[in-house]
Amino acid sequence: MTGGAGFIGTSLARRLVDENEIVILDNLHRDSLTGTDLAEHPNLHFVEGDVLDLPRVQELVAGATHVIHMAAIAGVDKVLESRVRTMRVNLIGTYNVLEAAAEAGGIERLVDFSTSEVFGTHAYKVEETHVTTQGSVGEARWTYAVSKLAGEYLAHSYFDEFGLPAVSVRPFNVYGPGQVGSGAIHHFTVRALAGEELVIHGDGSQIRAWCYVDDIVEALLAILERDEAVGEVFNIGNPRSVVTVFDLAARIRRLAGSESEIIFRPLHYTDVEMRIPNVDKARKLLGWEPRVDLDEGLTRTIGWYRERRPVQSLAPSA
Repeated sequence: MTGGAGFIGTSLARRLVDENEIVILDNLHRDSLTGTDLAEHPNLHFVEGDVLDLPRVQELVAGATHVIHMAAIAGVDKVLESRVRTMRVNLIGTYNVLEAAAEAGGIERLVDFSTSEVFGTHAYKVEETHVTTQGSVGEARWTYAVSKLAGEYLAHSYFDEFGLPAVSVRPFNVYGPGQVGSGAIHHFTVRALAGEELVIHGDGSQIRAWCYVDDIVEALLAILERDEAVGEVFNIGNPRSVVTVFDLAARIRRLAGSESEIIFRPLHYTDVEMRIPNVDKARKLLGWEPRVDLDEGLTRTIGWYRERRPVQSLAPSA
C-alpha cells in the first residue's frame, strides 16, 4: 500500500491486517498511522520511503499479490505550493508502481487512486464514461486533476497492453475518524470543538457529496475481491449526502454543540462549484452501496475528534 499511512490507507489496513500481511510505503507526509495500535500489529510492516524511488518500489512490490497505490500530492494548498512536485509524484510515482507491478508478475489486483476532480468545476451525477474536463493551462488547481487523470490512462494502458489487472477509483470527498491535515470537515470540526471561527472561502454555495470512510473501505474490499472490477474505473461517493459548504459548516457546528461563528473570506484559488457522483456502476459490478448518511457520519467523526482534542493542533482554514 503506497501512501498507506494516510487516512484512507490506515482505515483499509485495519480491515485487512488480521488476516493479511501488509506492507506500507509512505514518507509520512500525512500520518494517520504513527502512535496507533495498527502500527504495532505484527502483520503490518512499515517502510519509510517515496514512490519516486523506483528500486525501493520494485523491491517491495516483488512477491505481492495486491497493490493499492494511494501515494500522491493532494490538497489545494499543497498543489499550489509546488506544481512541479505534484506532477512528478503523481505521474512518475504512478509509473514506478505500475512498472514494478508489471515486472513482478503474479499481481492479482492493482488499485490506482484517481480523483473526482477529473470531472472539472461542475460535476452533477457524473458517470464514469462522462467526458472529463479541466481548466486552462496555467490554472494551478488543475495540475492535480491532470496528473491523476494521466495516471488513470497509464494504469489502463498497462491493463490493455500487458494484462496488468488494474482498477481506478475516483473518490468523492471522503471523511471520517482518523482524517488529519486536510479537508473541510477536518477543519470545521477542529475549529468548532475549539470554539474558533469556521472560515469559508467564497460564499459557501459550493455543493459537495460527502462519503464516509467506512463506505469507501467497503468498496475497496469489493474491488480487491471481484474479478468484474478489473480494467474498470469506479466513482465512489454518496450521492445522498449532498450539502453546500455553508450547510456543512452549520451542521458541524450544531452537532458539535459549538457556538463558533461562521465567517467568509475571499476565494484565493479556482474552486469546484458542484461535485455529485452517479455510483450505479459500483452498485451493479461491485454490489456496493453507500450506507452511512451525513449526520451519522459527522456525529461519529466529531466524537473521534472530541476524544483526541487535547492533542489536536489548530488547522489552517478550509
